[in-house]
Amino acid sequence: MKRMDALGGALLLAMASCGVTATATDGGHATAHDHARRAQTPFGIAGDRRDVSRTFEIRMLDEMRFVPDRIDVRQGDTVRLVLANSGRLPHELVIGTRSDLERHATKMMSSGMEHDDPSAAHVQPGHSGEIVWKFNRAGRFDFACLVAGHYQAGMTGTINVSAK
Repeated sequence: MKRMDALGGALLLAMASCGVTATATDGGHATAHDHARRAQTPFGIAGDRRDVSRTFEIRMLDEMRFVPDRIDVRQGDTVRLVLANSGRLPHELVIGTRSDLERHATKMMSSGMEHDDPSAAHVQPGHSGEIVWKFNRAGRFDFACLVAGHYQAGMTGTINVSAK
């Protein structure tokens, strides 16, 4: 058992060094951390990969743009956002409400921390990442890069979720 724990720890360490995150579980049962990660937000809830109905590829550009910068989905859709950073700068995509993103962007100007949240992905240059999200609430939501200065430079986008 100790050998398996050591191998598992080594695997998680290797994944982290490559920019990949994983959520551990206890014997196949969800941990308290897992439940916290699946909390309902005003813009939806963390999705399950098995329920993905649509995939969107989003490029993160050093010109402080997302391409595309607008996504249209239907309420109830579980989507997979595949994020490609082909630039030389780190970028991230954080889903939220405009007011939350603005408030968070201001804090990020001084902290420089990375996000550990299912509605966000930090992507190093030349790498890719993904977010799986269930949009179970209709409305207009936003996404942004909250790396210091990127939001202020206009690195934002919109998600329109139409009612069922």
